[in-house]
Amino acid sequence: MEQKDNRKQKTGRPARDAVVEILNRIDLKGAFAEPLLDSYLTRQKDVDQRDRGLITELVYGVLRNRNSLDWVIAKTYAGDFVSLETAVRNILRTAVYQLMYTERIPAFAAVNEAVQTAKKMCPAAAGLVNAVLRKTLLTINKIAWPDIETDPVAAVSTLYSHPPWLVERWIKQYSLKETIAICRENNTVPPLTIRINTLKTSRDTAILTLQSEGISAEPTSFSPEGLIILNNAKEIRKTIAFREGLFRVQDEASQLAAHFLDPRPGERVLDLCAGTGGKTLHVAALMHDRGEITAADVSQKKLQILKSEAKRLGVTTVKTIQENNTKRNDTIGKNFDKVLVDAPCSGLGTLRRNPEIRWRVRLDEIKTLKHTQKRLLQSAAGYVKPGGSLAYCVCTTTPEETDEVADEFLQNNKAFVLKSPPVHLPPALVTKEGFLRTYPHLHRMDGFFGALFVKKT
Repeated sequence: MEQKDNRKQKTGRPARDAVVEILNRIDLKGAFAEPLLDSYLTRQKDVDQRDRGLITELVYGVLRNRNSLDWVIAKTYAGDFVSLETAVRNILRTAVYQLMYTERIPAFAAVNEAVQTAKKMCPAAAGLVNAVLRKTLLTINKIAWPDIETDPVAAVSTLYSHPPWLVERWIKQYSLKETIAICRENNTVPPLTIRINTLKTSRDTAILTLQSEGISAEPTSFSPEGLIILNNAKEIRKTIAFREGLFRVQDEASQLAAHFLDPRPGERVLDLCAGTGGKTLHVAALMHDRGEITAADVSQKKLQILKSEAKRLGVTTVKTIQENNTKRNDTIGKNFDKVLVDAPCSGLGTLRRNPEIRWRVRLDEIKTLKHTQKRLLQSAAGYVKPGGSLAYCVCTTTPEETDEVADEFLQNNKAFVLKSPPVHLPPALVTKEGFLRTYPHLHRMDGFFGALFVKKT
């Protein structure tokens, strides 16, 4: 193990260098970890599988445990940790993460690699990095943490690495015990979940097909098309099954959105915030690729990905249109049977998969997002025919973006009433009000919300 963790990649570049560079881009450019990692690992074809796993673990580990890491570093660094340049902070975080959370990486290797990385990226700080980490080795088991009895917000925020404002809200909204459960779950590695493309295969057949490529999978608990990948003999997107369009990578909560809308073959459906088409193409599968689906989005780049995915999955009923979807536009059409609004949101329900979000979202942004969501929903209402359905979905759990948006829409649109979810939707995921609601710590999927409305005839 020590040989594996000490050696450099075949390119001569230590894995830790790549980790720090990725973390720097996340902090400085507002980038997301998943596409950065995908892009880097795709370009670096000579990086072996073990180093790929190490790089991924370190990037996500630092992001998920940042508050804990910063607390330890601040206790061992005499100066102002926050004032250090981004690269120095991320070098220290990466090394301390290895000291605190990994057993297979020797302490001397973590310190040495950190110093070598500092010499390349910020030479003037190499001595500081060495001094802080060596002091950390001596004091890490003696560091005092915030007391949960006297200051529960600080304790949970530090021990479970979530921003204090969010921890405080959750304690008020739920309880201290449940907040800890939420934070713990957000710090776990989420399962890799795929949605079977029923236009080409069945779930049972897909399991056997994946097994033939050395990949084992089991059915999801709630989505009838979902599979959880149990082991990765190879990268899932490099399988023959993926190339032939037998599945798409998609969280189980996201898979429920199309079932919530309940589209039928032959209907006219509008996805007003289609993005790259995860839900759009699922809707097409549920319609047996019979009918008319319009996918609208403001991003032409995302619509191009949607078109490519539609071709891979064998979907022919989707047409795309680039549009500012907060305003009513007759070029999209009207009198749709079903309209889906998968609105942009804070994404706080996806913190397991996107831990960087927790360090970016601010309370004032949630209020701004709510305004946008209300405009989108109001715009969508104009496309629904009498008797038609309108589904509003977000991958977050904040009251402002969920219940409040739904309640205010009903207050301002007397032509619509709340509709009961389809009977085939799992009752455990439906609230007494009729909303779809999922939580990572309860259902092992993203936090998700859905409200379904029907337009009076």
